[in-house]
Amino acid sequence: MDAVDRQLIQALRENGRASYAELGRLVGLSGPSVTDRINRLESAGVITGYRATVDAKSLGLGVTALIGISLSDAADHEDVARRLKDLAEIEDCWFIAGDDSFMLKVRASDVDGLEKTIRRLSGTRGVSRTRTTIVLSTKWENRVGELPEES
Repeated sequence: MDAVDRQLIQALRENGRASYAELGRLVGLSGPSVTDRINRLESAGVITGYRATVDAKSLGLGVTALIGISLSDAADHEDVARRLKDLAEIEDCWFIAGDDSFMLKVRASDVDGLEKTIRRLSGTRGVSRTRTTIVLSTKWENRVGELPEES
């Protein structure tokens, strides 16, 4: 991956709908050259997809919480992960080191909806404890920071 690839990735992170012609103008290449580079980055697994970022509140999901999950001693973390995937309220799920085994980002309509989600999580086989932190405000999400320089 060279400096042009990094520029293309950064431009796509800022505007995933940019055309190949726009990207080409930005990095000084033709549209077909940009197409080839992006196809190569996709094939290599560097670019893993494209998505629309949505405002959760406009979808009626006004409460965000981070929930740590501790597993029972006999629990299989892969089995628990499969069970967690069935809960639509979970936006993100990370397997982590530390006191908890998983950290979840959960969206709910209101505090009552969050309580129901926590009850469902607590009743999930393999989950021994949950620890919830409610997000009061979001300063930024999906940050489009600059990519680190090549070392």
